[in-house]
Amino acid sequence: MSTINKTTEKHLMVFSGRAHPQLAQEVAKELGTELVPTSAYDFANGEIYVRYEESVRGCDAFVIQSHTSPINEWIMEQLIMIDALKRASAKRITVVLPFYGYARQDKKHRGREPISARLMADLFKVAGADRLMAVDLHTAQIQGFFDGPVDHLMALPILTRYVKDKYGHLDLAVVSPDAGRIKVAEDWSERLGGCPLAFIHKTRDISRPNEVVANRVVGEIKGRVCVLVDDMIDTAGTITKAADALMEEGATAVIIAATHAILSGPAVDRLKACKVDEVVLTNTLPIPDDRRFDKLTVLSIAPLVSQAIREVFEDGSVTKLFDGKA
Repeated sequence: MSTINKTTEKHLMVFSGRAHPQLAQEVAKELGTELVPTSAYDFANGEIYVRYEESVRGCDAFVIQSHTSPINEWIMEQLIMIDALKRASAKRITVVLPFYGYARQDKKHRGREPISARLMADLFKVAGADRLMAVDLHTAQIQGFFDGPVDHLMALPILTRYVKDKYGHLDLAVVSPDAGRIKVAEDWSERLGGCPLAFIHKTRDISRPNEVVANRVVGEIKGRVCVLVDDMIDTAGTITKAADALMEEGATAVIIAATHAILSGPAVDRLKACKVDEVVLTNTLPIPDDRRFDKLTVLSIAPLVSQAIREVFEDGSVTKLFDGKA
């Protein structure tokens, strides 16, 4: 009578879509592994084909894809990658989202609108995802949209460490670009030694996306270097108008710090022309050479993502990554 020897050894495998392979390669290197060889291409009509070049049976899979432009194409590719893993008997599938697409559509502002951020979570679940991992979700409530564990990573320690090291000797003020992100600004202030807080009171026409109507600074920022913080920069209209308002109110300098560099359309030209000393972003999204400029500093998110992947793989605690103050 033959016996079957069962192994309980876990096997970590990291997979990357085609949206931002440089970041995935950095993450794999931090983990001491390599990306799984993957064949991916488009058919003539735009359909996507994916096949892994080695066995994934029983593995603990981490599928990295940044939802950059063309965003719908890369989301679809990631869903197909998840389905391929599920059908090839991967043991656990974690979807790693440095930038979560459709995160701004997290609630209904008016009737007959979708909640697309919830739809995204449902799509990942149906495709076969067991777990989501995302960096700086637009709103924390998105964690509740997915029926399973969600690891919400924060770029705050990376960004604040850089700002503190470079500008910590100056009189700083942390500024939120709107009243809704005051909590984030408070966290920044705490990590920068309790510096003053301010925010920009703005009005927005909900029928005109990416367009701010008016700005007014609330808080005392005169004579201070203002650190203007946000989760993303898209067309840069909001953030550059806020920076101009701060300078008009007497700020000595403005530093912009954000996690996600969407940088759509006129964003780069606006940031170049804006009266800011430095724009500090992370590489959650690819920033091609033609979208880079002299005032731009890009910090790598790879060490954070790789640490989180390691904790999940070893059944450790992702939360402990943020318990200490950086």
